[in-house]
Amino acid sequence: MAVGIFDSGLGGLTVLDAVSERLPDVPFVYFGDNKHAPYGVRDADDVYNLTCAATERLWEAGCDLVILACNTASAAALRRMQESWIPRDKRVLGVFVPLIEALTERQWGDNSPPREVAVKHVALFATPATVRSRAFQRELAFRAIGVDVEAQACGGLVDAIEEGDMILAEALVHSHVDALKRKMPDPEAVILGCTHYPLMQEVFQEALGPEVSVYSQANLVAESLSDYLQRHPDMMGPGMESGFLTTGNPLKVSQNATQFLRRKITFDAA
Repeated sequence: MAVGIFDSGLGGLTVLDAVSERLPDVPFVYFGDNKHAPYGVRDADDVYNLTCAATERLWEAGCDLVILACNTASAAALRRMQESWIPRDKRVLGVFVPLIEALTERQWGDNSPPREVAVKHVALFATPATVRSRAFQRELAFRAIGVDVEAQACGGLVDAIEEGDMILAEALVHSHVDALKRKMPDPEAVILGCTHYPLMQEVFQEALGPEVSVYSQANLVAESLSDYLQRHPDMMGPGMESGFLTTGNPLKVSQNATQFLRRKITFDAA
């Protein structure tokens, strides 16, 4: 009954924590492709190939359902995977749609035509690859009209967070917010379009100001997954054990993950 959680690095652990709290009886297998992180600077074909390889490894671990807790993979690879690669008895879901449904105040599965929504000016902070893909804008256009989206590529932020350099990470957040505000001075809502960024949510909020609504993904994905599994219990895979897998050095990744989540995490080699 295991479910797979995939990220290029450690950011998806924010999603893992949220889904584990929401679904305590479900075993989760986390796969971090730390050897090839970060994905945000890679081209779309590279991200696609790496994401497929990681997904296959999670299928091998008994996870018929895999959550791409990586915005870059969701943006650059998911649609192509769903259209031509994923077998009928497997599912791979991304992290964009729950966020957009919350932003546009839609219920899960509401496929009615796009309509005007309350929010008109939205800022997106994401990796360079996610920004290039325009996947957020494409998914938003399916659900809402008349929304102006300004995207800001946050180069260097994932690397700083992964290395635990929070002083650099905080400086980068302020720099990227300043750059965004030069293009969109008064955003009404902000999307933290990377699963690493919730760790810096307070810094983003401080830099943006209290009047700006900041959306991050972990809890929204957890609620969406809970709803999905209630409607599709057949997608619970045969795996029964939780675990952590990495393509990187298990000892180093375990140390970084333990610092990242402030609790003991032990990774095994994938």
